[in-house]
This record gives sequence, structure tokens and C-alpha cells, in this order.
Amino acid sequence: MLPENALLESRAMRDSFAGRTHVLDKVKALVMLPDGLHVTTRMVADYFEVDLKTLQKLLERHRNELDESGFHIMRGAELREYETDSMSVSSESYPQRRNSLALWPRRAILNVAMLLRDSAVARRVRTYLLDVEEASRRATRPEPEPEPWEREYEPGGTDIGDALHHIGTVLHGMSTRLDSVDRKVTQTQHVVNAINVELCATRQDVLRLDARMELLEDAWPTPLPGVQRPHLPPARRRKRRQ
Repeated sequence: MLPENALLESRAMRDSFAGRTHVLDKVKALVMLPDGLHVTTRMVADYFEVDLKTLQKLLERHRNELDESGFHIMRGAELREYETDSMSVSSESYPQRRNSLALWPRRAILNVAMLLRDSAVARRVRTYLLDVEEASRRATRPEPEPEPWEREYEPGGTDIGDALHHIGTVLHGMSTRLDSVDRKVTQTQHVVNAINVELCATRQDVLRLDARMELLEDAWPTPLPGVQRPHLPPARRRKRRQ
């Protein structure tokens, strides 16, 4: 879930939640003016359980954003008309008639909830907004398709056949790979055996050559004039002397 401070820091995120004014009554009952659409600055402060000074500072820092949310100050003829149409707001809510009246619609009040740091009510509103958003995401997020080994099978269900077919396919693939490895091992063994045969044949040739050299030396003890006697290795000479 997104952190609560994300709403405090991001104007874009606050704008994305601006239409969810119903959460205000979910957290705490919001008393409206007789028109059912607005509240006064004092009523906003009472809702968030802060003093008027705190709310006025917030209004000064974020006036443009709150104006876009519907905050409006009525004066003159507009105020008198509103008082007349709204069951004498000034006479009922204010004992003394005023020259101006600041009105906050629900959208602006929600905007305050997303801006006001030092208010437990505002924090609860932000938390509720984020909880609703997270629940909405989970409801619209498609469930991931479980892997075959993660599925729950019921006895006699058609999924068992699918599972067995999948297992059979896997085992067949493993068997094919093992057969391929076995053939390669066999081919390698044949090559090794052929090399051993060649080495044995070469050894026999060397032994036969060695025997012929010994016979030649025995049959030719005295060299003929002008003919060099075959040169024998030192080891062969020692053997002959013996």
C-alpha cells in the first residue's frame, strides 16, 4: 500500500483522489450547512479538531489548490442572495450579519484532509483513502494462473487427467534426454576402445621391430668392410653383453 505521506507530498496524487468525498462521512460525521453542499471555516476546523489559526495557515499555503477544489468566499449581493436561498445562513449560523462568508464544499474539505498534517482525523481520512484504493486494485487485478503443481485437485476431477498428461510429457522429455546422453556415452566408449586397440597394435609392432633388431645383430657379429654395423641403444648393448 502507498504510504500516507504520499498524499501530503504529491499534488497529482491528491487530484486523483479528489472525487472520493464519501470517505469523509466514513471517518467522522460531517455537519453541513442548510444547503447540504457547503460548510464554513469554523465547521471545517471543528471537523478536523484543529484551531482556526492552523486552518488559516493551510489556506494561505495552498490557496490556489483549494480554490480549484471549490473553496470560495462570498461577498455583497452574492452573499445576500445565498443567505436568502439557504434559509438565512447568517441569521442562524452567525448572530451578527457578516460582510463575507467562506464556503467549503466536500471536495475542498477532502483536499484539506490530504494536506493537514497535525490532525488525527485528517490522518484517518488519508489512511481510509489508501485502504480503499488498495482494495480496489486487488479487486481489479487478475489472479495469476497457478502452476500445475500448485493446483488443488479433487478426486475424480478432470484436472487429474490433465496433470497426469503433463507429468507424462515431462517424463517422456526426460527419458529422451537420458537416451541421448546414453548414446553419446556409448559412442565415446567406442572411440576409447578403438584408441586402446591402436595402442596395443603399435606396441606389438615395436616389440616385433625390437626382436628383429636383436636377430640382425646376432646374425651379423662382424661388420663387413665399408658397412657400418647397426647402432644399438645403450640398453640393448648392456643386454647383449650379458
